[in-house]
Amino acid sequence: VKEIIDDSGTFPVGEWLREFCRGMIERGYNKKIQLDCNMRFNSGLTQDDYNLMAKAGFRFLLYGLESANQKTLDRLNKNLKVEQISRGAEMAKQAGLWPHVTAMVGYPWETKNNAAKTLDLAKELFKKGRIDSLQATVIIPYPGTPLFTEAKKNGWLKTLDWDNYDMKQPVLKTEMTDEEVTGLVRGIYNSIWSPEFIFRKLKEGLTNWDSFKYYSRMGLKF
Repeated sequence: VKEIIDDSGTFPVGEWLREFCRGMIERGYNKKIQLDCNMRFNSGLTQDDYNLMAKAGFRFLLYGLESANQKTLDRLNKNLKVEQISRGAEMAKQAGLWPHVTAMVGYPWETKNNAAKTLDLAKELFKKGRIDSLQATVIIPYPGTPLFTEAKKNGWLKTLDWDNYDMKQPVLKTEMTDEEVTGLVRGIYNSIWSPEFIFRKLKEGLTNWDSFKYYSRMGLKF
């Protein structure tokens, strides 16, 4: 076993996290395996906490960015401010960790200009070297969630055929066309291609054998 990912909603923080990290270091496990987990930008972690996580063997941190619009974050009850996103990613990156963010487009209340802010933020985070990777998807309101209830009440649902609820196409009515929504998803993925990001990855790949093997494998897949 070389790497373990904890895919629960978010990894515990506070003193529990610090004790866990110290335990990994004291037992020498940090030299044998790497750890990945989900984290939140508003978790209250300090730079010292991120540094300790890196020393304890953490590598990949997945953050739910979801949207760069404060109105959307508030409606999703994220308890998150847009400005916390960049700062949180910056601290993780400074510690030597690999921040990964997820973003969604196709919210019924967002215009194309609103959704473009998420694309712009992704580009900025890549350009400034604050994230290493991302995942972009079309938002899907699954039954039993508050969003599904709200969508059904407001007549936002295009279909109740569950075969279409696979993130390949929008199932919510918005001010945008389906092509515009899926185009924004592609645009967020394409935000990776900045000269600054590519240069950093080439430098990492040429100076670290493990990074070289990883980037070569991912490059071929891409």
